Amino acid sequence: MTHRSVAQPTLGRPDVIAQAHARSLEVGLRASETPDFQPLRRLALRELVDRNQSLYTHALPVMETLHAQIVDTQSMVLLTDNHGVILHSLGDSDFVEKANRVALCPGVSWAEADRGTNAIGTALIDGQPTVVHAGEHFLHANRILTCSCAPIADPFGRTIGALDVSGDTRGFHKHTLALVRMSAQMIENHLFSNQFVDAIRVHFHARAEFIGTLYEGLAAFAPDGTFLSANRSALFQFGQPLADLQRQTFDALFGIAFARLLQQIARAPGENIVLTLPSGVRVVARGEFAVPRYVASAEGFPDTARTVTSSGTRAAGRPCEAPPLATLETLDTGDATVSAILRRVAKLRGRDIPILVLGKTGTGKEWLARAIHHDSPRRAAPFIALNCASLPDTLIEAELFGYEDGAFTGAKKRGSVGKIVQADGGTLFLDEIGDMPLAQQVRLMRVLQERTVVPLGGTRAIPVDLRVVCATHRNLRAMIEAGTFREDLYYRINGLVVTLPALRERSDLAALVERMLALQQDGERLPRRVSDEVLERFAQCRWPGNLRQLANVLRTASIMAEGAAQIELEDLPEDFLQDCGHAPAHESTQPPLVRSGNGAGNNGQEKPAAPMQASPARMEDWQATLIAQTLARLDGNVSAAARELGLARNTVYRYLRRGNTTH
Repeated sequence: MTHRSVAQPTLGRPDVIAQAHARSLEVGLRASETPDFQPLRRLALRELVDRNQSLYTHALPVMETLHAQIVDTQSMVLLTDNHGVILHSLGDSDFVEKANRVALCPGVSWAEADRGTNAIGTALIDGQPTVVHAGEHFLHANRILTCSCAPIADPFGRTIGALDVSGDTRGFHKHTLALVRMSAQMIENHLFSNQFVDAIRVHFHARAEFIGTLYEGLAAFAPDGTFLSANRSALFQFGQPLADLQRQTFDALFGIAFARLLQQIARAPGENIVLTLPSGVRVVARGEFAVPRYVASAEGFPDTARTVTSSGTRAAGRPCEAPPLATLETLDTGDATVSAILRRVAKLRGRDIPILVLGKTGTGKEWLARAIHHDSPRRAAPFIALNCASLPDTLIEAELFGYEDGAFTGAKKRGSVGKIVQADGGTLFLDEIGDMPLAQQVRLMRVLQERTVVPLGGTRAIPVDLRVVCATHRNLRAMIEAGTFREDLYYRINGLVVTLPALRERSDLAALVERMLALQQDGERLPRRVSDEVLERFAQCRWPGNLRQLANVLRTASIMAEGAAQIELEDLPEDFLQDCGHAPAHESTQPPLVRSGNGAGNNGQEKPAAPMQASPARMEDWQATLIAQTLARLDGNVSAAARELGLARNTVYRYLRRGNTTH
């Protein structure tokens, strides 16, 4: 019997299936036999899992998410080591019995030498994602299955395991392999970030909207700029194998000096820059110091090194100071809408009902969360905040849930206590909850249900007693419809929903200005009031950055007016005056501004775009249309639109304001 007659290849690549059948014959397997495979004993399986602890730990939440996507399809999700031995499985209860009949369970080897042609064994040998459907299996006993498998590589490109979905042939779907491949890449990205916990990482992609997603390139560098490694997406974008990249430096790969990147991160953590790959392709990139905090010193830095923490904040020479004390009473500055919100929240004092705070960026969601904590019986316990949008997907899990000693390569000695455990007895504030990845949403839901948390790499559930306050500027109901936010989690966090108004909708601007100036008094001779002209100008502004923008404007103006009794118009930042529609008339006919091609290498300066064959008026119309289209696609996110278009945020705001005035 030839290998072609054993199983007619239909879905997999014919050459791959044919070669796999040939290997099965060479090791002496017979298609009709039913080999007696005994799974590893419990102790041996536990030892095998321990040897693959990093893979096992980071794969579990991804497996849960993948299983949730294929539930009730007569199938199961499997994780194996690099030899094809199953480490863990998650399956539909009605399929488990059938799977056990073919030894599709933990502790059993599905290497080709043991099970013949199958997705797990064949993918591990071929090194590529593989589908083996029904009769393509070498052994007759396995032809009740359709299997889709993707190998998993460590951060240095070595295959360390495989992720597989196996199910009844009647439930086969052509998109299953794509889900498996994406899930395997997610695991690899988790492993990558945790391997290089003390490195400088660069996230990049040719399209800005892919930064922070599964498709971004990740490259890690030592403090001196030496290349360490890159993930699959980065290798594809570089167009070079890992071995070649390891002989290069950051400067050669991205076209600017490494010290400039460090300066950019310290000066504006979390902001994107434009870099150029060796191929000439321009990419949007974001550099970051890893967790735990990394102290960087580089050419051009002040003598006092800056510290960048996991949340993206920074300090110069002294630790970050705690924000001023906020209470429900101090937040009530006279606006009727805000006062009504504070009264509703006050009724929940002493009750651990979750609160969801909605509102545009900068409207004071964290201030409200801190006030809720301070005015509760938990005020003596910690208030722990985590911004879900400030960390890459691959680090949120370790930051939120913590990890045990030795949970993964590069982990800190003695492990790390996650934010949830840190908040025990107090309040956990999850800002931008809408940016939390689905895998972590699943784990958070379990914590909220069971009031226990299991750190990465741990086996013991730690009980926690905490109150949860969440916030977001996103439309969570729309995200539920789109499948990007879990409905069950939504109903767990919205015991009471309040929506903070934008600053331009509030009637207490004068009181807010007075309150903020009072908070800035720290021994410096700073003004305590603004002139009537300044207050009038404030009233005319749209305040796209809301309270955060107001606080920044007042801080800068206070320093400019230091020693004076009050802030005058000339003390206000020039870009703020432009944002508020008081730029000089000649600016409206200037060509659009774009970032220069060497990204951060130009010290953040802008230069005019190349001349266009159009009148200034038509050019302005063209840019206004482009900005409007980009903002619509990005749900009004000005920062994201500015990054994608290569414009300053002030330019986007200026065109926004003109569009509102014109129309």
